[in-house]
Amino acid sequence: MLTAKLIDNVWATRKADTLSGYKFMLAEVIGGGSQDGQRMIVVDNISAGIGDRVIVCTGSSARRMLGDDNLPVDAVVVGIIDEDCQFG
Repeated sequence: MLTAKLIDNVWATRKADTLSGYKFMLAEVIGGGSQDGQRMIVVDNISAGIGDRVIVCTGSSARRMLGDDNLPVDAVVVGIIDEDCQFG
């Protein structure tokens, strides 16, 4: 899992049919590790918003969070970090 900050919405006018209904966001990794600053597109399944610091699950675990191992998804927001936690 990674910590990240949501920095923008991502709109896809055309996408795989299996991704219909999912909200995509641009996230930037934070937390002091070697991946700091890396950006990735994540599925926001918990209604987080721009500016929120979040926990992101990646790989096959991300697909399991959505209930379908066959989805072409690599990263999913699984938690919103409380205001008083300090990362990056």
